[in-house]
Amino acid sequence: MKKTLAGLVIVFAATVTLAFTVPVQAKDPMMKEPMMEPMKGKGATPMMSHMELRNAMRMLWEEHIVYTRNFIISSLAGLEDAGPIAERLLRNQDDIGNAIKPVYGEEAGKKLSGQLRDHILIAADIVKAAKAGDNAGVGKGQERWKKNADEIAAFLGGANPNWPVPTLKDLLYKHLDYTTTEVVSRLKKDWASDIQAYDKGHAHMLMFADALTDGILKQFPKKFSK
Repeated sequence: MKKTLAGLVIVFAATVTLAFTVPVQAKDPMMKEPMMEPMKGKGATPMMSHMELRNAMRMLWEEHIVYTRNFIISSLAGLEDAGPIAERLLRNQDDIGNAIKPVYGEEAGKKLSGQLRDHILIAADIVKAAKAGDNAGVGKGQERWKKNADEIAAFLGGANPNWPVPTLKDLLYKHLDYTTTEVVSRLKKDWASDIQAYDKGHAHMLMFADALTDGILKQFPKKFSK
Protein backbone atom coordinates (compact mmCIF):
# COMPACT_ATOMS: atom_id res chain seq x y z
CA MET A 1 0.00 0.00 0.00
CA LYS A 2 2.88 2.37 0.80
CA LYS A 3 4.31 1.90 -2.70
CA THR A 4 0.89 2.54 -4.24
CA LEU A 5 0.38 5.68 -2.19
CA ALA A 6 3.85 7.00 -2.95
CA GLY A 7 3.35 6.37 -6.64
CA LEU A 8 0.02 8.16 -6.72
CA VAL A 9 1.38 11.15 -4.84
CA ILE A 10 4.37 11.36 -7.19
CA VAL A 11 2.07 11.18 -10.22
CA PHE A 12 -0.18 13.79 -8.64
CA ALA A 13 2.73 16.14 -8.02
CA ALA A 14 4.22 15.66 -11.47
CA THR A 15 0.87 16.17 -13.17
CA VAL A 16 -0.14 19.36 -11.44
CA THR A 17 3.35 20.78 -11.75
CA LEU A 18 2.96 20.57 -15.51
CA ALA A 19 -0.61 21.82 -15.43
CA PHE A 20 -0.20 24.78 -13.08
CA THR A 21 2.82 26.96 -13.71
CA VAL A 22 2.01 30.67 -13.38
CA PRO A 23 2.38 32.03 -9.80
CA VAL A 24 -0.03 34.69 -8.56
CA GLN A 25 -0.89 36.13 -5.16
CA ALA A 26 -3.92 34.88 -3.26
CA LYS A 27 -6.78 37.37 -3.26
CA ASP A 28 -8.17 36.24 0.09
CA PRO A 29 -6.58 38.32 2.92
CA MET A 30 -6.13 35.15 4.97
CA MET A 31 -4.23 33.44 2.14
CA LYS A 32 -0.90 35.27 2.09
CA GLU A 33 1.00 32.44 0.44
CA PRO A 34 1.73 32.32 -3.30
CA MET A 35 -1.07 30.65 -5.19
CA MET A 36 -1.09 29.06 -8.63
CA GLU A 37 -3.38 29.65 -11.54
CA PRO A 38 -3.87 27.33 -14.52
CA MET A 39 -1.58 27.89 -17.47
CA LYS A 40 -3.48 29.60 -20.25
CA GLY A 41 -3.42 28.48 -23.83
CA LYS A 42 -2.85 25.07 -25.36
CA GLY A 43 -0.28 22.43 -24.57
CA ALA A 44 -1.25 21.45 -21.02
CA THR A 45 -2.39 17.88 -21.65
CA PRO A 46 -4.03 16.20 -18.64
CA MET A 47 -1.83 13.40 -17.34
CA MET A 48 -3.90 12.34 -14.33
CA SER A 49 -7.46 11.09 -14.27
CA HIS A 50 -10.23 12.10 -11.91
CA MET A 51 -10.06 8.67 -10.31
CA GLU A 52 -6.29 8.79 -9.79
CA LEU A 53 -6.60 12.13 -8.06
CA ARG A 54 -9.48 10.87 -5.91
CA ASN A 55 -7.61 7.72 -4.91
CA ALA A 56 -4.45 9.65 -4.02
CA MET A 57 -6.39 12.11 -1.87
CA ARG A 58 -8.36 9.34 -0.16
CA MET A 59 -5.23 7.37 0.68
CA LEU A 60 -3.56 10.38 2.26
CA TRP A 61 -6.53 11.18 4.47
CA GLU A 62 -7.15 7.53 5.25
CA GLU A 63 -3.62 7.39 6.66
CA HIS A 64 -4.56 10.41 8.75
CA ILE A 65 -7.51 8.64 10.35
CA VAL A 66 -5.81 5.25 10.69
CA TYR A 67 -2.66 6.53 12.39
CA THR A 68 -4.74 8.81 14.61
CA ARG A 69 -6.64 5.71 15.69
CA ASN A 70 -3.41 3.81 16.31
CA PHE A 71 -2.04 6.68 18.39
CA ILE A 72 -5.15 6.86 20.55
CA ILE A 73 -4.99 3.14 21.30
CA SER A 74 -1.26 3.06 22.02
CA SER A 75 -1.20 6.29 24.02
CA LEU A 76 -4.11 5.40 26.28
CA ALA A 77 -2.69 1.90 26.83
CA GLY A 78 0.82 3.21 27.48
CA LEU A 79 2.32 1.08 24.73
CA GLU A 80 5.92 1.54 23.64
CA ASP A 81 4.98 2.26 20.04
CA ALA A 82 3.06 5.46 20.89
CA GLY A 83 6.12 7.61 20.08
CA PRO A 84 6.93 6.04 16.70
CA ILE A 85 3.25 6.11 15.74
CA ALA A 86 3.10 9.83 16.62
CA GLU A 87 6.11 10.45 14.38
CA ARG A 88 4.47 8.54 11.52
CA LEU A 89 1.24 10.46 12.02
CA LEU A 90 3.07 13.79 11.87
CA ARG A 91 4.80 12.70 8.67
CA ASN A 92 1.37 12.15 7.13
CA GLN A 93 0.60 15.83 7.70
CA ASP A 94 3.75 16.70 5.74
CA ASP A 95 2.65 14.34 2.97
CA ILE A 96 -0.71 16.10 2.70
CA GLY A 97 0.96 19.51 2.57
CA ASN A 98 3.42 18.30 -0.06
CA ALA A 99 0.55 17.00 -2.19
CA ILE A 100 -0.97 20.47 -2.61
CA LYS A 101 2.30 22.31 -3.30
CA PRO A 102 2.24 21.77 -7.10
CA VAL A 103 -1.28 23.25 -7.20
CA TYR A 104 -1.17 26.01 -4.62
CA GLY A 105 2.53 26.73 -4.11
CA GLU A 106 5.42 25.81 -1.83
CA GLU A 107 4.49 28.16 1.01
CA ALA A 108 0.84 27.11 0.94
CA GLY A 109 1.86 23.47 1.28
CA LYS A 110 4.11 24.29 4.23
CA LYS A 111 1.32 26.32 5.82
CA LEU A 112 -1.17 23.47 5.57
CA SER A 113 1.36 20.95 6.93
CA GLY A 114 2.00 23.24 9.88
CA GLN A 115 -1.68 23.62 10.63
CA LEU A 116 -2.25 19.88 10.40
CA ARG A 117 0.75 19.20 12.62
CA ASP A 118 -0.78 21.54 15.20
CA HIS A 119 -4.03 19.59 14.84
CA ILE A 120 -2.19 16.38 15.76
CA LEU A 121 -0.13 17.89 18.58
CA ILE A 122 -3.23 19.39 20.16
CA ALA A 123 -4.95 16.00 19.89
CA ALA A 124 -2.00 14.40 21.68
CA ASP A 125 -2.33 16.93 24.50
CA ILE A 126 -6.05 16.18 24.79
CA VAL A 127 -5.43 12.43 24.95
CA LYS A 128 -2.79 12.95 27.65
CA ALA A 129 -5.11 15.17 29.69
CA ALA A 130 -8.04 12.77 29.30
CA LYS A 131 -5.91 9.83 30.42
CA ALA A 132 -4.85 11.79 33.51
CA GLY A 133 -8.43 12.77 34.32
CA ASP A 134 -7.59 16.44 33.79
CA ASN A 135 -10.97 17.75 32.65
CA ALA A 136 -9.80 21.36 32.63
CA GLY A 137 -6.89 20.39 30.39
CA VAL A 138 -9.23 18.54 28.07
CA GLY A 139 -11.52 21.58 27.84
CA LYS A 140 -8.67 23.96 27.04
CA GLY A 141 -7.33 21.51 24.48
CA GLN A 142 -10.68 21.26 22.76
CA GLU A 143 -10.89 25.04 22.52
CA ARG A 144 -7.47 25.11 20.85
CA TRP A 145 -8.50 22.23 18.62
CA LYS A 146 -11.60 24.03 17.39
CA LYS A 147 -9.66 27.24 16.79
CA ASN A 148 -7.13 25.24 14.77
CA ALA A 149 -9.97 23.73 12.73
CA ASP A 150 -11.27 27.24 12.03
CA GLU A 151 -7.82 28.26 10.80
CA ILE A 152 -7.55 25.23 8.50
CA ALA A 153 -11.03 25.89 7.10
CA ALA A 154 -10.23 29.58 6.46
CA PHE A 155 -6.94 28.69 4.81
CA LEU A 156 -8.41 26.09 2.48
CA GLY A 157 -11.46 28.24 1.75
CA GLY A 158 -9.15 31.06 0.71
CA ALA A 159 -7.40 28.75 -1.74
CA ASN A 160 -10.46 27.36 -3.49
CA PRO A 161 -13.89 29.00 -3.86
CA ASN A 162 -15.43 25.53 -4.15
CA TRP A 163 -14.44 24.81 -0.54
CA PRO A 164 -16.89 27.00 1.44
CA VAL A 165 -15.46 27.84 4.84
CA PRO A 166 -18.68 27.02 6.79
CA THR A 167 -18.86 23.61 5.11
CA LEU A 168 -15.22 22.89 5.88
CA LYS A 169 -15.74 23.92 9.49
CA ASP A 170 -18.67 21.53 9.81
CA LEU A 171 -16.65 18.68 8.32
CA LEU A 172 -13.66 19.35 10.56
CA TYR A 173 -15.77 19.73 13.70
CA LYS A 174 -17.38 16.37 12.96
CA HIS A 175 -13.93 14.82 12.66
CA LEU A 176 -13.07 16.25 16.08
CA ASP A 177 -16.30 14.90 17.54
CA TYR A 178 -15.70 11.37 16.29
CA THR A 179 -12.11 11.40 17.53
CA THR A 180 -13.18 12.69 20.95
CA THR A 181 -15.80 9.96 21.20
CA GLU A 182 -13.15 7.35 20.50
CA VAL A 183 -10.97 8.64 23.34
CA VAL A 184 -13.81 8.92 25.85
CA SER A 185 -15.25 5.52 24.92
CA ARG A 186 -11.91 3.77 25.27
CA LEU A 187 -11.33 5.33 28.68
CA LYS A 188 -14.75 4.06 29.75
CA LYS A 189 -14.01 0.68 28.13
CA ASP A 190 -17.16 1.14 26.09
CA TRP A 191 -15.75 -0.82 23.18
CA ALA A 192 -18.96 -0.82 21.13
CA SER A 193 -19.17 2.99 21.15
CA ASP A 194 -15.44 3.23 20.44
CA ILE A 195 -15.68 1.00 17.39
CA GLN A 196 -18.80 2.77 16.14
CA ALA A 197 -17.12 6.17 16.46
CA TYR A 198 -14.08 4.97 14.54
CA ASP A 199 -16.15 3.41 11.77
CA LYS A 200 -18.17 6.60 11.34
CA GLY A 201 -15.05 8.75 11.59
CA HIS A 202 -13.28 6.67 8.95
CA ALA A 203 -16.16 7.02 6.50
CA HIS A 204 -16.38 10.74 7.30
CA MET A 205 -12.66 11.25 6.60
CA LEU A 206 -13.04 9.66 3.16
CA MET A 207 -15.99 11.97 2.49
CA PHE A 208 -13.80 14.92 3.49
CA ALA A 209 -11.09 13.75 1.08
CA ASP A 210 -13.68 13.48 -1.70
CA ALA A 211 -14.89 17.01 -0.96
CA LEU A 212 -11.35 18.31 -1.42
CA THR A 213 -10.97 16.37 -4.66
CA ASP A 214 -14.29 17.68 -5.98
CA GLY A 215 -13.16 21.23 -5.24
CA ILE A 216 -9.90 20.81 -7.14
CA LEU A 217 -11.68 19.28 -10.13
CA LYS A 218 -14.19 22.14 -10.20
CA GLN A 219 -11.49 24.79 -9.86
CA PHE A 220 -9.35 23.26 -12.62
CA PRO A 221 -11.78 21.22 -14.79
CA LYS A 222 -9.53 20.99 -17.83
CA LYS A 223 -6.44 19.78 -16.03
CA PHE A 224 -7.58 16.25 -15.23
CA SER A 225 -8.89 13.65 -17.63
CA LYS A 226 -12.11 11.77 -17.05
